[in-house]
Amino acid sequence: MKLQNITRMSVAVCLMLLCIGYGVYSFWSLSVVEKRHDFNLYSLVPQDAIAVFETDKVATLVDDINQLHCSRDNHFLYVSELFVYLKNYLHTLVDDTPHGLSRQMNKMLISFHEPDTPLNQVLYFSLGTGDYELVESFVRKYSASAFPAKKFDYKGEEIRIYSLENGSFLSAYMTPDFLVLSFQKRLIEEVIDAHHNKKALSNLSSFAKMYDEMQGDVAATVYLRMKEVDMGSPTDDVRAQSNLGSWAEFDLALHEDAIYCSGISHSTSDSLQTFIDALLMQQPIEGFVGEKLPATTFFYNSCAISDRASMLGFMARQEYAKDNYPADIKQRDEKLLAFLNECASDYLYSCLFHAKDTSDVAPCAVLNIPLKDEVQAERRLQNLFPRTVSGCYVLPRNTVLTQITGITESAVHTYAAFCQGSLLLAPDVRSLNDYVEALEGGEVLSGHPFYEEATAGLSPHYHFMMLFDMETILHQPENYVRLIPKFFFRHAKFFRHFVLAIQFTCSEQVVYPNIVLLYKGEEVA
Repeated sequence: MKLQNITRMSVAVCLMLLCIGYGVYSFWSLSVVEKRHDFNLYSLVPQDAIAVFETDKVATLVDDINQLHCSRDNHFLYVSELFVYLKNYLHTLVDDTPHGLSRQMNKMLISFHEPDTPLNQVLYFSLGTGDYELVESFVRKYSASAFPAKKFDYKGEEIRIYSLENGSFLSAYMTPDFLVLSFQKRLIEEVIDAHHNKKALSNLSSFAKMYDEMQGDVAATVYLRMKEVDMGSPTDDVRAQSNLGSWAEFDLALHEDAIYCSGISHSTSDSLQTFIDALLMQQPIEGFVGEKLPATTFFYNSCAISDRASMLGFMARQEYAKDNYPADIKQRDEKLLAFLNECASDYLYSCLFHAKDTSDVAPCAVLNIPLKDEVQAERRLQNLFPRTVSGCYVLPRNTVLTQITGITESAVHTYAAFCQGSLLLAPDVRSLNDYVEALEGGEVLSGHPFYEEATAGLSPHYHFMMLFDMETILHQPENYVRLIPKFFFRHAKFFRHFVLAIQFTCSEQVVYPNIVLLYKGEEVA
């Protein structure tokens, strides 16, 4: 939604303004009267929420967002339509408020629900002394007679429905303690049920263990369910179990050309081996691999596999690796996995890069598996699969490369070669040749500005890392980019202007996920 399109006064805008207004009024009034105990907004959030956004510094957050270079170039992340209204009308209210919004404001929450669309969200505010009456006065002042509110009774609670000029509706639920807004009346009803039945996030043990009041100078915090779907497409049953599994907490820091999300995952599922569970079994990788990546690389990921059974087992459970292959293919998979278990080092990495022949549409793809002993590994592979072509080994049909990279093309043929102490696997000979030529010619990613800048803010000791240029990723075949979380594709209009780095580090059975977004400027049309 563009800024210039949100200029006409409507009931929705008025309600957003009143949300901000009562925040200003509340903290101003609390400076002259005694504060009362803040209402716990998490006692309202339904337990099936997939994420929660929290801030107690609305004015600071909006100011920081406006200072981002991407915002100045009119590239905004509109994950929440509710927050869009609040953000765009914040300074309108500031002009008419003598005390401004530089003062501390009440905590605000936004919860996100399946299916993940801009409409399936809920905005929460707590109300202080006298705020209920303030909200009522705003409603009376700004409500247009052409859009009368409809009132519904739900289990003894009043829900008000306001018609919007675009044909949609805004639902409001207000008590002397809080205000709740959503575009979905159904979600407001779920909020009432969660609160009445004590089935809110504050009552969910996995969330309660993780949650702590925000401390330190952070713009905002995001609580996110670490779902296995982020590393593949699990079945509905697996998805349901994952959704009740681990949570991660991310603190957001905004800088002019970058957004940093520093996280921590406090718990994991006891009933299902998730990606996080598999990571916790591994020893960390030391250092980055830019010197082993072609200069045209636009995606790569590194993964620790010191405990190969847990990590490779997780990869084999992904939906794209679960086709009903015949017994002979499964036997080859077992042989290859046994070979990796015997010969592979403690990590592997894969990359996508542009072909030397610019007329090629499909990207080059290579899986690099460092070896304990290259000579011994090559002898072992020759005994398993003796056929060669163009200096490469042609492995009979198998799914190992598909399991590790998600590239389904490799289910037909896999080509292998040895290079600089590693086994290289690829879906075609072209990828192997271009990769080896790039490394031997010194045309590698190390030293390139975006790579150095992206890795500068990351730990040199980690268990998993992914780095990619989103604009280039958008032009690749779907079966080459399965490892990238779908969230970035749903909001591609914003993320296409960024290089993203995602890293997981583990220590004492705690996982620390970190995300870095580097803005590329106006190079994207």
